[in-house]
Amino acid sequence: MTPKLDCIGLVVADMGASLAFYRRLGFDVPLEHDTEPHVEAALPGGMRFTWDTVDTIRSFYPEWTKPTGGNNVGLAFRCEDVDKTYQELVDAGYTGEKEPWDAFWGQRYACVEDPDGNIVDLFAPL
Repeated sequence: MTPKLDCIGLVVADMGASLAFYRRLGFDVPLEHDTEPHVEAALPGGMRFTWDTVDTIRSFYPEWTKPTGGNNVGLAFRCEDVDKTYQELVDAGYTGEKEPWDAFWGQRYACVEDPDGNIVDLFAPL
């Protein structure tokens, strides 16, 4: 069988903080999962998005350390209104990395940080 991408996962320092951020971007994850060591959410098309705490990763990979020198992952969310979504996240206390702009490739674009410092892109066609 040919391998098939099935899951995108993040390693997180604080499960509740990470889930709160991603709920604002449309993930339907129940609040009771905020204290779990591993959480999964179904994505359209059958893929999954997962979150694992640092302790969970270290339970099977004890020498794991957080990557340094850049983003750990690239995530981009298509939005109805990039400016509104960006402002709502910044108003909620998340760090705006790059305010909305009209990108030369034909999209309205902005960047915010999730609670673990991953840059999350927001975009919409112009």
